[in-house]
Amino acid sequence: MTKELIVRFSGEKDCQASIGESLLDVALRNDIDLDHACGAVCACSTCHVRVESGLDCLNESSEDEEDQLDTARDLGLDSRLGCQAVIERVPESGVIEVRIPEWNVNLAREAH
Repeated sequence: MTKELIVRFSGEKDCQASIGESLLDVALRNDIDLDHACGAVCACSTCHVRVESGLDCLNESSEDEEDQLDTARDLGLDSRLGCQAVIERVPESGVIEVRIPEWNVNLAREAH
């Protein structure tokens, strides 16, 4: 039996997710405001998130992602770009906890 996979966006809601989805995909499908100015092609850092638990269940970040993260505010060891952070496995708890930095939540959003 496959364990249920949840992405919990702090201050928002719990969202069902699937292996192979990016955190941005999960957010958009669930009407979570996560800016993504470049159209999810790893050309900006607007979809920067902090993965508070379950980071080891995501793919490894690429050099391109690391370069883009260097331009993000509120950067930490748990930082990822939502468009590049792809779920590879279900954590033991079944939950990946993600925080969208406050500066991102309050930015004016472009139409997508």
